Amino acid sequence: MPIPRKDMVLDTMSGSTKFSVIDLMDGFYQILMREADVPLTAVSTLSGMLWERLVMPQGLKNAPATFNRMVSNLLRPYRDFAPSYFDDIFIHSRAAGGMTDVEMHLQHLRQVFEVMRENKLYANLKKCIFCAPEIPVLGSYVSTEGVHADPEKIEAICAWPVPQDQKQLRQWLGLATYLHHYSKNFTATIRPLSQLLKADAAWSWRPEHQTAFDAVKTSLSTAPVLMLPDHSKAFHVVCDASDFAIGCALMQFDDEGRERVVSYQSRQLKPAERTYPVHDKELLAMRYALIKFRVYLLGEQTFALYTDHASLRTATKSPHLSQRMARWLSLFSEYNFVVHYKPGKTNILADALQTTCSRVATQLVTRTMMSVLCASLKRSLQ
Repeated sequence: MPIPRKDMVLDTMSGSTKFSVIDLMDGFYQILMREADVPLTAVSTLSGMLWERLVMPQGLKNAPATFNRMVSNLLRPYRDFAPSYFDDIFIHSRAAGGMTDVEMHLQHLRQVFEVMRENKLYANLKKCIFCAPEIPVLGSYVSTEGVHADPEKIEAICAWPVPQDQKQLRQWLGLATYLHHYSKNFTATIRPLSQLLKADAAWSWRPEHQTAFDAVKTSLSTAPVLMLPDHSKAFHVVCDASDFAIGCALMQFDDEGRERVVSYQSRQLKPAERTYPVHDKELLAMRYALIKFRVYLLGEQTFALYTDHASLRTATKSPHLSQRMARWLSLFSEYNFVVHYKPGKTNILADALQTTCSRVATQLVTRTMMSVLCASLKRSLQ
């Protein structure tokens, strides 16, 4: 059984108002070994004695998958309100059927507890949370408002000192990238830092690197509370491309009519993709958005896709298509969407991405020109 995806676990909690977390104590040790396999776990000690495991030990190759399969199968009838992730069970409820959210939540808890009692599963009460308005879920916090990043992770990122070498920078970027979907222009912002991690790059911390370093901290510390997707409402997508990156955002309007972000996604362009004409880069951003948000958009009602490139409104209907565009068109045909033109001045995501990438490009070009001039002067003086 595959490991549950974090976004799929979070999506089931949309609309819920009461939450609980049950942490299973010593998860692996709650599964008995098959009697025939007990001798295979024998360990020889210095005294010459053999110790055998009666329960599933940690370290076995298939132990995590076995434990996850056991918990998932036991809770399968209740997965709509009690998704699990290894030793964590997340229970969420909303008012329904004439019952309040508290009454529904108590009923859901009772059903889960009965399964645990029948199968002799034990919980660690110190780590359990019951009937709360907000709970931690896999590095995020979920509430009635939506999902936001773990404050401790944000604090750790913001308190990180200036990296002194590639190893420290890679560690910091690894932590920050885990929260990239909270930042609307993350990939474009970190591009100067990514350049420092190339194998042939010499370590030299410049002002543009410090600017990007501080920008990531600011972006994550002011990250919005993301909306949990509501499949009863229409989605809309905003996407854009620049010289060095593409980005997109999945959005919805909440019950109060506010436009909310469900997820941000972005990536840097590959060397070959940077040679694409602007028109193809914008189409590449559309393709990237449809692939990233496929689970939300495929099979849904007609949704709007906003771009700041006016010609894309008729691009998919043109009789003169390149081979690349023809391949992409087959992907576009799977979705039911309408392209809308949104000028860059009103397209906040596009404007932010374009501004950041333009600033980065200017810094890189200036640095390259200075290097060429210095080399030329050295040759002339020799």
